[in-house]
Amino acid sequence: MNKWGMFIVIDWRFLCYFPFFEELEEADLREISSMFITRTYEKGRTVFLEGEKGDELYMIKSGVINIYRIDEAREIILAIFGDGDFFGEMAVLENEQVRSASAKTMEKSVLYALKRQDFMSLLNRNPNISMKILKTTLDRLRKANELITNLTILDARTRVIRMLLRLAGQHGTQRKDGILINLKLTHQQMADMTGTVRETVTKILLELQDEKLIHIEKKKIMIGSIEKLEQVIFGD
Repeated sequence: MNKWGMFIVIDWRFLCYFPFFEELEEADLREISSMFITRTYEKGRTVFLEGEKGDELYMIKSGVINIYRIDEAREIILAIFGDGDFFGEMAVLENEQVRSASAKTMEKSVLYALKRQDFMSLLNRNPNISMKILKTTLDRLRKANELITNLTILDARTRVIRMLLRLAGQHGTQRKDGILINLKLTHQQMADMTGTVRETVTKILLELQDEKLIHIEKKKIMIGSIEKLEQVIFGD
């Protein structure tokens, strides 16, 4: 085994949790699982950089991945993916195979990588998978465009609240006293997600705590009521 753990065979049952594999039979899943390469990254490690040639699609067995771009020497976080998500599909779907954004780990992560040639072979044999991945990719592009639009036309408070609602939808866990965003994010990372500065994020989060809309629990944000938070920016 090398430092990437390339000879570890993944558990085919893990693939059942991905929506675009749900219709496949056990024999197909076992065959597909043999195509993946297992890689382990420590916290803060780069998976790939924007502009690089890319020939792999990644699935997240465990960990958290930050997808970002650099704009005028500043990091803009486009998305955060966790257990069971996939990323890097754009480069393997396009002929140019160039990464449109960068990816790095926010905590120790175990990833399953699938080479483009195996990925394309899989799509040719299972066209339904192609349609499901395309749907997810288009949805992500739409959300990325919305994010860019929000950064240019919305005030900082609205951008931060929309970020919290988005994270609650993607990484939220229902608790008896609200929705816990199951990520430990620094104020700088939240600033990078909302196109503002750390001090502004800190001020807005304090205001939301004073208004009893959120509270902090072990460095994670708890939203008491999604509906009340939505009312702040959308009205009744």
